[in-house]
Amino acid sequence: MQLVEDLDRVEVKAMRDGYGEVLLELGKDERMWVVVADLMESTRVKDFAKHYPDRFVEMGIAEQNMMGVAAGMALEGKIPFVNSFACFSPGRNYDQLRVSVCVGKANVKVVGGHAGAGNGEDGANQQSFEDVGMVRSLPNLVVVSPADYEQVKRATRAIVVHEGPVYMRMTAPARPVVTSKMTPFVLGKAQVLRRGGEVGLIVSGAMVYEGLRAAEELSGKVDVEVINIHTIKPIDESEIIRVAQKCKRVVVAEEHQIIGGLGSAVAEVLVKEGVGVKMRMVGMSDVFGESGKPEELLVKYGMSKEVIIKAIRELVGK
Repeated sequence: MQLVEDLDRVEVKAMRDGYGEVLLELGKDERMWVVVADLMESTRVKDFAKHYPDRFVEMGIAEQNMMGVAAGMALEGKIPFVNSFACFSPGRNYDQLRVSVCVGKANVKVVGGHAGAGNGEDGANQQSFEDVGMVRSLPNLVVVSPADYEQVKRATRAIVVHEGPVYMRMTAPARPVVTSKMTPFVLGKAQVLRRGGEVGLIVSGAMVYEGLRAAEELSGKVDVEVINIHTIKPIDESEIIRVAQKCKRVVVAEEHQIIGGLGSAVAEVLVKEGVGVKMRMVGMSDVFGESGKPEELLVKYGMSKEVIIKAIRELVGK
């Protein structure tokens, strides 16, 4: 696995910057269209708009209409990318996503920006810790949660060639880049980032970095295997079962509610296959957030390296 070697000396970049760059690259395909709900700068689609104005539509604050327009584009053979904050898309246009896009398997790519604590200072109404739980139950929809700036690029290239609807979530703040340009990315295929035998640490999104730091700090004390589940649906059941049977203990960490997100998905796989393990979930514990800087909120609500380490220690009794 191609990863950075020194977690204390990593480059820090925003996922949305990588998304904007690769969107411009993919814009050479004339089927590509971009629609946005009054958030051109925040979602980093401004360069696409500048270079391909005939295939860019500013919808204004009309997320529900935006999703319907994108569904119509897809039915005409275009590949529309729908852009807004996750609290608004899918938060506000869930019905249109369900009926207009997913029922008919329309080839629409929905990108929910500023997910998790991304809109920290704007408070609970704009912090989306529920988006994965909302969308992963929708038939025909692929759900992706990349780890960092580089993985967003690879994920976007993968979803544009996937035929059918996709939801991809991104966090807003600049975060450490732990994957590289050479890190393989295949939809539905988990990545083993670190080998270990005592605890299986399953992570997604920006929590990948926190998980790797936790595993490194515990090195020599607890042997932790780190798995990046960048595709939450379809989830890599075989990899989850393998690490659970190997380690007998599992910790899941995500920047999302522990109800309905990655942790729930992992638990469903293990129960279905009858794999008995000790398990802990790290994430938002059935509460709404408050106004504050994203980094401060992650610490306050228990989504940090320290909380992951505590969960691991509890499982192994150390």
